[in-house]
Amino acid sequence: MSSGGARETEGTGRDGIPDSRPRRHVKLRPGDRVAVVAPSGPVDRDRLEAGCAVLRGLGLDVVLGKHVLDRVNLDHGPAVREDRHRLAGTDADRAADLTDAWCDPSVRAVLCARGGYGATRLLDHLDWAALAAGSGPEPKILHGSSDITALHVAFGARLGVTTSFGPMAAAQIVAAPAADEDGEGAVAGLRAALFGSGTIEAPGTTVVRDGRAEGPLTGGTLSLLTALLGTPHAPPPAAGRIVFLEDVAEEPYRLDRMLTQLLQSGWLDGAAGIALGSFHDCGDPAEAGAVVAARLAPMGVPVLAGLPAGHGPRQLTLELGAPAVLDTGARHLLGGIG
Repeated sequence: MSSGGARETEGTGRDGIPDSRPRRHVKLRPGDRVAVVAPSGPVDRDRLEAGCAVLRGLGLDVVLGKHVLDRVNLDHGPAVREDRHRLAGTDADRAADLTDAWCDPSVRAVLCARGGYGATRLLDHLDWAALAAGSGPEPKILHGSSDITALHVAFGARLGVTTSFGPMAAAQIVAAPAADEDGEGAVAGLRAALFGSGTIEAPGTTVVRDGRAEGPLTGGTLSLLTALLGTPHAPPPAAGRIVFLEDVAEEPYRLDRMLTQLLQSGWLDGAAGIALGSFHDCGDPAEAGAVVAARLAPMGVPVLAGLPAGHGPRQLTLELGAPAVLDTGARHLLGGIG
């Protein structure tokens, strides 16, 4: 079991839990045990098995949450209807799987099977004191993306740990990549993030506004960040941080509305820079790109677009909360520094 990489924190935040200089999660070693849980939408069994085979191929000992293949409708009714939106188990059961995995001392990383919808519903069901105690002196990894943004925000703010944003075990790009998806690249990026000790470079394609910025990396999926505003689980202000944003299947006018909400709420005030990942299947790509640039360029900070992270056919893994450098001259985001 790896012993390097932990960092001390300074200051206290919500509920007396440190919120500055978060402790870096500890990298994995071959043979480490990881738990796959489903905090959000229902999981396809075949994709889960394929994704777990990939994880075992990385040398990991994979265990599954008790309810990872459960299915219930949003109302938790007795009959599961396939024509209605479903969750991977009741809120209480999904929260229990996540808590059990995080607090199990034999588990070195908690990997989310997929996103979808439902993670925000867990936030009021989680025992944060137990999770804080379960973090231990060497923080384990919480890995996932998309809807899991809600957990990234909460774990970072309440537990004072960095988290891992990237492709998931039962998501198509890892478990069964399509012909146009870089599944091999996604797994290579995941391997580097979970096991590596070096900086992760995420190249960008489009400079929206020139400049260079340094600061902790924050953010995630745009729609989840806006959904948390005004709640007890709202993300801490982005001041002094590099903000990573991405999304999927949101029309340009919805992107505009969500960015306007982040701006009008003051959440983006004082941000050091903006790193934009993929906005996959978000209507006309030219319109989506123009809308995002028009809303963010007037902030007067460096903005780099086109990073291969998020929901697109190429997905790198980023460490949220860790030091990062955004350099539009070099057209890249360097994450996980130190």
